Amino acid sequence: MPVQANGLDRSPWNEAMNTAAMHKALAGSQAGKLTFPEVVGMLIGAGVESYFADLLRGEETFYTTDGETHREQMKLPPSKIAGEFSQPGLVAAIRAAQADQIRYPEFVKQATAAGTIGYWAFLTGKKVIYFGRQGEFHIEEFPRQKS
Repeated sequence: MPVQANGLDRSPWNEAMNTAAMHKALAGSQAGKLTFPEVVGMLIGAGVESYFADLLRGEETFYTTDGETHREQMKLPPSKIAGEFSQPGLVAAIRAAQADQIRYPEFVKQATAAGTIGYWAFLTGKKVIYFGRQGEFHIEEFPRQKS
């Protein structure tokens, strides 16, 4: 059974996980200090293969390559999630974040205004799937590296 400590889910097998790196990536992202590629690099370095951001509940769950999980509460103020999913609105927020015109706090505001309730970032699979309230979804491949 998980033990709660400072808002962190500490399952007995999580003690060997690099939860400090996960926390640092989440905190830096929410503070608007890190870009998405920087967060991805930190999380992959900590053994994370994917994470689910539940924007309705305000929490992120990290999944490691060896099957372990770790959950943290988001510190961002809750954003009202629109009832209708707007793929164009979401894509505009994604493109602005990719161009480093906005950082995570503003991205969350724009994504929730576009009706996004959560997203699953598959770091090793290099894609993110965004979800709306009625089962709508948008799949975004990571941008290709410029050669």
